[in-house]
Amino acid sequence: MRSYKKLLTAALCGLALMGLAGQTVAADKPKFKLAWSIYVGWMPWDYAAKEGIVKKWADKYGIDIEVVQINDYVESINQYTTGQFDACVMTNMDALTIPAAGGVDSTALIIGDFSNGNDGVVLKGKGKTLKDIKGQKVNLVELSVSHYLLARGLDSVGLKERDIKVVNTSDADMVAAFATADVTATVTWNPLLGEITAMPNTSQVFDSSKIPGEIIDLTVVNSDTLKKHPALGKALTGAWYETMQVMSGKDAAATKARTFMATASGTDLAGYDAQLATTKMFYTPAEAVAFALTPELLKTMDYVRTFSFEHGILGEGAKNADAVGMAFPGGKTLGDVKNVKLRFITDYMKLAADGKL
Repeated sequence: MRSYKKLLTAALCGLALMGLAGQTVAADKPKFKLAWSIYVGWMPWDYAAKEGIVKKWADKYGIDIEVVQINDYVESINQYTTGQFDACVMTNMDALTIPAAGGVDSTALIIGDFSNGNDGVVLKGKGKTLKDIKGQKVNLVELSVSHYLLARGLDSVGLKERDIKVVNTSDADMVAAFATADVTATVTWNPLLGEITAMPNTSQVFDSSKIPGEIIDLTVVNSDTLKKHPALGKALTGAWYETMQVMSGKDAAATKARTFMATASGTDLAGYDAQLATTKMFYTPAEAVAFALTPELLKTMDYVRTFSFEHGILGEGAKNADAVGMAFPGGKTLGDVKNVKLRFITDYMKLAADGKL
């Protein structure tokens, strides 16, 4: 009996040590943080986190990923740039002008979609065409994709920025500002755009469908972190495309997923589906890879870097649009090859497309 007790005690001690060892391994798992903010093309991250899809893929690769909502979009990118997050959702222009221009080497891991009407210019009152914006104050998030959209729109009707006056307005304040009598013109994105165009006596006079493929929504990862921990890239990519598969279906699961995203973004299913209709989502990794390989991507980023330099947002000391280098699939580059800080890759999306994640 004593011998049995000794064996039982030894066994229990062994199990306890194994449990402690397991806890140690769990505690030692690399931990990463992804920041996201409300926008039709980024709501899938919220769903993926809440439904356990992110955890499932993180567990597969032996890591932890925390998905954190930041209410202020620009602030989320600032926090990523200062190292508080390993990954963050942002547009192609913001990726260039905030982290990359700030010296943080960043990689566009996932090309999620491009705005195809989700960003727009709205006038109040008698203005019915974009030309009617001349002489007006225009409320927008200065130096953002809204500013870029406005500049591209003005070019299309023979106007220049000197013909209007930009009023810098936080996205959090945009709807309330436009509701006042003093504000007659604005540029913003959904869901804010939908709220504003629903107001009486408004006209949407230009939108991103006029410049398709130029306002691109990305999931960006710190390049050094990705190089050291490719598991992060694999887990994020796997979780993203599993979510894409769910939400793009025709079944009850797809409806449930989109309803969740709609509610989380402050609208209903019909409202969210309307936003999706003006978004070119890349539901499959193959679509995203094909987009990344087109010459139009370089052309777009050339537009973006030119706008950015002309508006002084390529970083201090930038002498021309070549100041910040960008790398693209196939060894193509724009700008200073010795200062590449923004990288468009297809590696992880290709793994997803080939079923190798």
